[in-house]
Amino acid sequence: MVTDMDDGRAGRRGRDETPEERADRMWVELLQEVRVAQMGVQILFGFLLTVVFTSKYDDLTATDRTIYIVTVIVGAAATGALIGPVSLHRLVSGRRIKPQAVEWASRLTLVGLILLLVTMASSLLLILRVATHDDYVPWIVAGIVVWYVVCWFLLPLWTRRRYTE
Repeated sequence: MVTDMDDGRAGRRGRDETPEERADRMWVELLQEVRVAQMGVQILFGFLLTVVFTSKYDDLTATDRTIYIVTVIVGAAATGALIGPVSLHRLVSGRRIKPQAVEWASRLTLVGLILLLVTMASSLLLILRVATHDDYVPWIVAGIVVWYVVCWFLLPLWTRRRYTE
């Protein structure tokens, strides 16, 4: 299978780019993608940071407090991973290693998306537990997690496999 970063041209569809041109294009595309995820994780993380200062926090059960703490920690990790590509670019810019920087930034973004999925799922779990106290909450959260996995990972992987073979 030929990836976007491969230099092989035989039998390829798509652009006729040098590795440097491809890295430039992929970098711009990656930063656009990261901007969307960064905005979401930063808003969610900011909201999570305020919860501990509300009067409702004192009423949380021990389980709900644990879910909250885990959610904040994972949200902080997601924020770091999704901001990482910007820092990576800034620190390696001009060093003639853009293809490698794109590869690492892409990995950080994927890790950030996985952490964002966990943050969103645990946030939803906490909110629904506090709002409803019903036994069906884990089933709703599991359904949403499946939906995220389908939209964020399975559909893109299926599309990549279907149209690149």
